[in-house]
Amino acid sequence: MGKITGSPRTTRTLSLLSGWLPPTLVLVLCKGIGILIYWLTGGNLRSKVLRNLLDLLPDHSDKERSSYNIQFFQNLIIILYEILLDSYRLPKSEGRRFQVKGEVHLTEALRMERGAIVYSPHVGNFFYYYWYLCQKYSCLTIATSGSSELRPLYLRFKELGCPGLDYDSTPPLELLRKLRKHLSENGVVYILGDFWRPTFPESYFFGKKTRTPEGAASLAIELQVPLVPFYGRRVRGFTHELVFEQPLQLHAMYSRSQRADATRLLNSIMERVIRKNPAQWFYWFNAEERWEKEKVEAVQ
Repeated sequence: MGKITGSPRTTRTLSLLSGWLPPTLVLVLCKGIGILIYWLTGGNLRSKVLRNLLDLLPDHSDKERSSYNIQFFQNLIIILYEILLDSYRLPKSEGRRFQVKGEVHLTEALRMERGAIVYSPHVGNFFYYYWYLCQKYSCLTIATSGSSELRPLYLRFKELGCPGLDYDSTPPLELLRKLRKHLSENGVVYILGDFWRPTFPESYFFGKKTRTPEGAASLAIELQVPLVPFYGRRVRGFTHELVFEQPLQLHAMYSRSQRADATRLLNSIMERVIRKNPAQWFYWFNAEERWEKEKVEAVQ
């Protein structure tokens, strides 16, 4: 993967070639490659994804979870194709790619002139959704591009006019200062809230003890910034549905000392989205790493 993502000339050539193929054929090829990788990755990864599905979705049938497992691998390949190859055609095809619902919630939130936080889990092609936001708003996001394989993906979207702050290379105080400044200029901050680090504050997700970032809740409460729950999902082929929900005024619901409670509310919103679109969540491959209880049991 690194050889492909690290060579702009290769990706550009493949993009030109793939542009001659019917989208339906490309979709079939991507899904076929996804199934092939599903079988070639070895039982460990397949079993890990399935265990995580069973752990978090016990109310679903075995047949449904097996289907989500296969779709998970297929979606990864489709997203990789979209980012590496199809993104070259993205600026001229926005109209047929995105079905947008509730965007008025974001525009109304921005009328308060305090900026807005668009809050979402890693569901669907979150790169594409950030691109969409950047075309219409002054938008900034927080990402991590430490991996040599992932870095070219972020650089690709930077070329498309999508700026971002690298969580792993930006000092925390500088990160916070830039986010505050951007919001004070009535900008939009796109935050993917299911990001995990063992150093994050304790919280709960899917009813399990874990660690999640409190940055979104802190900014929303302290700066009185409206927070707009959002998610995108693939509805068919290469078409995505983007859903903006009613803004939350967290500063009217929680005090600064209650940001952990506000974060749990946001986690419950992300959980609802993931349960609604289980096959399109990005973190099934390593979800088990984030649960505190499992870590304790492993030590024992």
